[in-house]
Amino acid sequence: MIFTDKFDLTAEQSLFLAKKKLDENVYCGMKMENRAVTFPQTKTILNGVNVPNVQIDDIQAILNMRDVWKYLLSTVDEPLTFEYWCKFNEYIARNEALEWGKLRTGTVGISGTDYIPPVPQESVVKQELSAILCDNNSATEKALNAFVWGTRGQFFGDGNKRTSLMLANKILIKSGAGLLTITDKHMEQFNCLLLEYYNTGESDNLKVFLYENAIQGITI
Repeated sequence: MIFTDKFDLTAEQSLFLAKKKLDENVYCGMKMENRAVTFPQTKTILNGVNVPNVQIDDIQAILNMRDVWKYLLSTVDEPLTFEYWCKFNEYIARNEALEWGKLRTGTVGISGTDYIPPVPQESVVKQELSAILCDNNSATEKALNAFVWGTRGQFFGDGNKRTSLMLANKILIKSGAGLLTITDKHMEQFNCLLLEYYNTGESDNLKVFLYENAIQGITI
């Protein structure tokens, strides 16, 4: 399947959309990691109000997602480099992992699958990222390819799905191609397809699902 761009937004429209959807995008990051928080709780925490019965770790994760989105929106015109991508993880995994913003050096497992991603080699990772970004595909296809590459590669010690989500959104927002956001009603199917992708290495079903259900924009 060819993933053409669904939207052609101006820079102003892209930033407006991302800012308008900030709460939803932060919440999406929480649900991708199975965090036990609701959307109202997430929104309240983002508004600077304490919420009873929410774990400190969950509050930290919400604030980390808030900060990485602020970073993206303030640097949307900066080149997307390996170092920039690592900066996403530095925000996301802050105080969650032993190290953040650096490629992992040890072996990790993924819940629900026997697939074990190889230990990343920086030179190879840089080549793979560059190949995705320099391809002649649409911005949407680049974003989907970047997302699935990052999730299965598990390049960092923690926060890989969220880091991949930010990578995809950097590509989409800079190009005016919308946003990648997985809503509550699609999260269960997303998790099933992601597990299938981990097991098989075949990303087509996951990318089609995301293209049809998770690309948001402004219709003019």
